[in-house]
Amino acid sequence: MITVALAGKPNAGKSTFYTAATEADVDVANYPFTTIDANRGVTHVRTRCPCLDREERCGSENCRDGKRYVPIELLDVAGLVPGAHEGKGLGNQFLDELTNADVVVNVVDASGATNAEGEPVEVGSHDPLDDVDFVEEEMDLWLAGIVDRNWEGVERKSRSPDFDLEAALSDMLTGFGATEGDVARVLRSLEYPDDPKAWTDDDREALARAVRRRTKPIVVVANKVDAAPDGAVDRIREGTDKPVIAATADGELALRRAADAGVVDYDPGDESFEIVGDVSDDQRAGLDALRESMDKHEGTGVQTALNAAVYDLLDRITAYPVQDAGKWTDGTGNVLPDAFLLPSGSTPPDLAYAVHSDIGEGYLHAVDARASRRIGEDHELTEGDVVKIVSTAGP
Repeated sequence: MITVALAGKPNAGKSTFYTAATEADVDVANYPFTTIDANRGVTHVRTRCPCLDREERCGSENCRDGKRYVPIELLDVAGLVPGAHEGKGLGNQFLDELTNADVVVNVVDASGATNAEGEPVEVGSHDPLDDVDFVEEEMDLWLAGIVDRNWEGVERKSRSPDFDLEAALSDMLTGFGATEGDVARVLRSLEYPDDPKAWTDDDREALARAVRRRTKPIVVVANKVDAAPDGAVDRIREGTDKPVIAATADGELALRRAADAGVVDYDPGDESFEIVGDVSDDQRAGLDALRESMDKHEGTGVQTALNAAVYDLLDRITAYPVQDAGKWTDGTGNVLPDAFLLPSGSTPPDLAYAVHSDIGEGYLHAVDARASRRIGEDHELTEGDVVKIVSTAGP
C-alpha cells in the first residue's frame, strides 16, 4: 500500500488533516508536540469509478455513486522544528519514520499565525514560505548525515577489484526507499569523482538532496487558508517549485462529522456540500463561511492534496482486475471489487503481480474488459482500465 507522510512544524494542522482524512481519533491541540507517537491510518485517493460506464453502479463499499476511493496509508508523526536533523525536538523520531513514506505532504500554516517552533503568534506575522523551505532542508540534511556516517563503508568496498559504486550506494540507501534504478538515475544527473575517497562533503550532500527529491517528493498544503491574509496562498505558490494545495483541514473535519451526523450531504473531495439536516443559526453561519472558502479554492483541499501526492507526484494509475470480463465481476459476482494503484506505464503482468505473486508467475495473457479483446504483455495500462488476468494460478 502506498504510504503518504504528513510533515510540518508543530501546530500547522497535521493532526487535524490526519483526523479528517482517516476519521480516526487522535490528539489535536493548540500547542507543540501534540503528536508524540506516530499515528498510522488508512485514507483514500479519489478517482472516477469505471462503473459509471455501465447501467448500474458497482456497489463496492469504496464507491459512492461513481466516486471511487482507493486505500492508501497515511502517517502522522511529531512535528519538526529547526535543527530536527541534529535531533532537536522530536526530529529524529519523525525523520526515521519518514523512511517508510513514498511521498511527503508538507502541511504549513498559511495564515502565518505560528512561529518556527509552532507557537501561536499574530496572524500574518510569520512567513509560511520559511516553513516550506525548512522542512525540505531538514529532510535533506538528515539524509546527508546518514550518507556521511556510512561513507566509510563505501570507501572500504571501493578497495575491491569488482567494486560497483551504484551497487554500493544502493545497499546504503535501500533503507531510505531508494532502488538501484533511483540511484542510477541520480548518479547520471550528478558530477562526482570516480573514487569514493575523493568525494567531498558537498558531493555527499548533493547526492543526498538528489536522492531525497527522487524518493520523497513533496506536496505543500497551505493549511488554515480560511484564516490566511489575502494573497498568502499565491505568494507561497510563487515562492516554491512544488505543487501547492490550498486547504482547510478544520473545514474538512467539520464536514465529515456533519455528514456522519446526517446534517450535510458531502463526499470527500466534493467542491461543495448541501445542508440537509437541522442546524442552528451559528452552525449555518459557520457552514456558509466554509462554503465561501470552498467556492474560492475548489473544495477543502484535503482530498485534492492526497490525489496530487499519489496521482500526480507518484504518477500512479488505477486498474481494476476482474475474473469475468463481460460482467466485470470477481468469482463471487462482486462488480469491480478491487482497485490497484500502479506506476504509470505498468503492463498486464505488473497488475498480475500486484494481485498476487502466484498470479504474476503463472501469467498467460490478459483481456481488456472494456473492449473485450486480448492485450499484449507490453500493453501500457491507463487510468480506469478493467482487466481480466488469465493465469495458471487462478481462473
